[in-house]
Parts: sequence; structure tokens; C-alpha cells
Amino acid sequence: MKISACLITHNERDNLDRCLSSLRPVVDEIIVVDSGSTDGSQDICRSYGAHVTEHKWEGYVAQKNLAISLASNKWVLSIDADEELSPGLSSAIEMLRENPPEEDISGYEISRVVYYRGEWIWHGNWFPDRLVRVFQKDRARFAGGSVHERLEIDGTVKRLPGYLHHYTFVSMEERRGRIQNYANLWAANAIAHGRRAWPWSAPLRATWRFLRGYVIRRGYLDGSLGWEIAVSNAEEVYMKYQSLRRLQQRA
Repeated sequence: MKISACLITHNERDNLDRCLSSLRPVVDEIIVVDSGSTDGSQDICRSYGAHVTEHKWEGYVAQKNLAISLASNKWVLSIDADEELSPGLSSAIEMLRENPPEEDISGYEISRVVYYRGEWIWHGNWFPDRLVRVFQKDRARFAGGSVHERLEIDGTVKRLPGYLHHYTFVSMEERRGRIQNYANLWAANAIAHGRRAWPWSAPLRATWRFLRGYVIRRGYLDGSLGWEIAVSNAEEVYMKYQSLRRLQQRA
């Protein structure tokens, strides 16, 4: 069974060697859609034998669907530039290539684990982040809003062992710098789809987000980082619903 790896890039020089070096031994083709990088990302991708297509930015959904459409193989591995395959996941993909699945299986779900400030985060709202990343290209398509895309897939989905390593924010300050922008984009998409926020929505939803991550999903087991992440997740939810509330009041 042959697999095409598909990813989108924009100024990902600091991440690409790690990502592409994990892909090259286990895939037959690497497809990259780049939205005009100026840091040498395209050259790095080509050095790994990737097929690079430059395409102006049209959003995560459009860019990822374009990358999938350019794949020459039936099966696709979708990966982000700040991710890498763990050794266990690489072995699972190798076994899949050697022992192709039944035709009724459309895709495979993978558990993603975040590396943050020198530690792997094994609890809370960030784990396990299960995503369908290996799939038959003619049975799946990305959809969603301007912030978070999702994969829509027809057919049976199973799970692969191993982890997808995610090297996310270097610091919470970096994360906070993006949260407000994400919140504004989310609110604009939410109000366009008829969602509403009440005066109590932001504090109640933020409190629940904290309790779910820190207590119910045992974020406390990740120590001080678990607390930091739970608070940050609550802040993000609060900002999202506050932004939605402001848009409602202006309408």
C-alpha cells in the first residue's frame, strides 16, 4: 500500500526538518502546499524530495484540500509542519503499508500528544487529542470555519497505535498572543451560523472548561504545567464568548 503525506506550510523553517525526517522513511510521496514562505521553507521541503506547490493563502480548509487533491496515491497521511511521527506510530504505518486494510476501512485515528516547555502533556484538555490523519483521499474532505478545520470522512474509522508528536507553543505568552485573534475569528464564524451568547455564557463556560481539564481529565497530574494549561484554556473560552457577545451587541 502506498501513502502520500500532505502538509501545508508558511514560514515553517524551524519545524520542517523534524517533521519531514520522520515522514521520509514511511511514505511514498510528500506533497506540500506553501502559501508564499520567505524563510526558505520551500527549499527545505524540496531537499526531502517533496513536491511543492505555491498557492496563495485561502484558509486552512482550502489549503489542506488542495494538498490532498494533489496526492497521487489512494491513501493520504495529513500532517502539520509542527508535528512528527513517533517511532511507535512510524512502525504502525509501516505495518499498514505491508498489510493493507480491508476496503471498507476509510481511515485511521491517531492520538496526538503535545510537547510544551520541555514536557509531554499526558492529561487535561490537551490529551488525548484524537484525530483522523490517515485516510482514503476519495472518502474524506476538510471542512469547517476560519479557525479550526475538521475532517469529514465516509466509512469505518479505526485507530493506529503510537502518537503524533505536536510541538506547539514555546511559552504561554506566545499562546496568549494568538488567543484573542482566534477568539475574534471564532466569534465571527459563530454569529454567522446563528450562535448566541448570554451575559453568563463566558464565565460559566470558562469555569466548566477549567474544571473539565484540571479535575475531570486530571490535568493536575501534569503539575504546574497542568494548572497553567487549564487556566489558559479557560481564558480562551472566556474570550471567545465575550467576543461573540460584543458582536451581538453591535448587530
